[in-house]
Amino acid sequence: MRPSTPPSDRAAWLKGPAFKCSIKPTVQHRPWRLVLLGPPGVGKGTQAELLAAEFGACHLSTGDVFRTAKRMDSCQATAAMVGALALMRAGKLVSDELVMAMVAERSGCLHCAGGFILDGFPRTVQQAMDFDKLLATENIVLDAVIDYELSLDATIARAAGRLTCPNCHAVYHTASKLPKIVGTCDQCGGRLKQREDDRSEVACIRMRQYTAVTEPLTAYYQQRGVLIPISAEPSPSEIFANSRKALEARRR
Repeated sequence: MRPSTPPSDRAAWLKGPAFKCSIKPTVQHRPWRLVLLGPPGVGKGTQAELLAAEFGACHLSTGDVFRTAKRMDSCQATAAMVGALALMRAGKLVSDELVMAMVAERSGCLHCAGGFILDGFPRTVQQAMDFDKLLATENIVLDAVIDYELSLDATIARAAGRLTCPNCHAVYHTASKLPKIVGTCDQCGGRLKQREDDRSEVACIRMRQYTAVTEPLTAYYQQRGVLIPISAEPSPSEIFANSRKALEARRR
């Protein structure tokens, strides 16, 4: 059953463990604990929102954490976050160890009574292995890993039309998810922008990097028996329907 008030407030996840979410999730008898994979621009954020609303789960995006952390006045300055931001400002990749430390700091979110949908993590086999160890320590079982598959050309085209609100991080698209008012976020009224990494030339580079890193990751989850490949070619509603059907089939 679709909850009337999805747990959209993720203060503990976005700002750090010292912060409390103002909205309590709907307690689920069998909460879903999911990881979403897919290239940049594939629509993981949209699917995460749809799945979160359907299952009452909390959408946890590591990308949102880093974007929030750039405004350190609203984010807990833990050692892991300070180290990650220093690397980002120097134009360097955040190490697996720091990303894992950031997630581990927020392990309370993994125990959310409504379940979780993790978007943007893990990104490497090492992160996946470390995450498995964390889940085992926390006595949490990962239900499934959905891999949204899309061709290079389609991914670049989709990224080029994506618009993001810099305030609340809501995502829109010029072809499939227009805001009610052009250029304005429906949720907070912020001015929508195209992220630098959504530009065509940048998206092409990111896609090739993603493929090189993620092929071993999908193989890892395939071996574990939790990978669910889903085509991201159809409309968002069709992709969601296919995702839900595949997930429900796992619990029959």
